[in-house]
Amino acid sequence: MYCRNCGKDVHPQAVACPGCGVPPLVETRFCQSCGKPTQPNQVLCTQCGVALVARGSGSGSADAANSKKVAAGVLAILLNCLGIHKFYLGYTAEGVIMLVASLAGGILLCGLPTIVFSVIGLVEGIIYLTKSDDEFERVYIQGRRGWF
Repeated sequence: MYCRNCGKDVHPQAVACPGCGVPPLVETRFCQSCGKPTQPNQVLCTQCGVALVARGSGSGSADAANSKKVAAGVLAILLNCLGIHKFYLGYTAEGVIMLVASLAGGILLCGLPTIVFSVIGLVEGIIYLTKSDDEFERVYIQGRRGWF
């Protein structure tokens, strides 16, 4: 991840950028994914195509976190063992693990992994929906916590 203020490489869980001291997702000068300079009103990065995130800008961020929380929670409850909610949140490795283990392991081991990942998905969906918007954003979007 890159600081949106100065463009320096920042650890995803950093509270402040070590280069400039600003919270890394507050400003709008650089892409948080590739570090390319951006315009303040730009929505997508022209280099990598990622949606540009600016936190701390008021209710827009809270609304986005709430809609992402609800969508991820519903996906986790309805399509639990397939890991679609993991892909939706950007956790590709975790989503692939759930999908492959549920499908391949389900065929080879008489459905046991599918049942296990169904329970995991259901529990995660309930956890997502019961967290506050701020806590969900801090833990699963900014903190990039892949499991539970």
